[in-house]
Amino acid sequence: MTDRQLGWRAVLASIAEVLTANGVEVELSCEQGICGACLTPVLAGEPDHRDEVQTDEERAANNQITICCSRARSPELVLGF
Repeated sequence: MTDRQLGWRAVLASIAEVLTANGVEVELSCEQGICGACLTPVLAGEPDHRDEVQTDEERAANNQITICCSRARSPELVLGF
């Protein structure tokens, strides 16, 4: 994937919803944050973790996020695909 900036209201949509609405294909399975199929690297920014897959320690590391149900806490969240 090439560098691309997408804006959204973080409270209203998951990261996956924003990506798919903007034509970006993402791998999803449960879409509830319980399977981990959509774990995606976080390169910069602060995620708002809403999954049940990662441990508290993994969430605190902020180096990956389940995009199916999670959002961004920071104004910008850079993901690695």
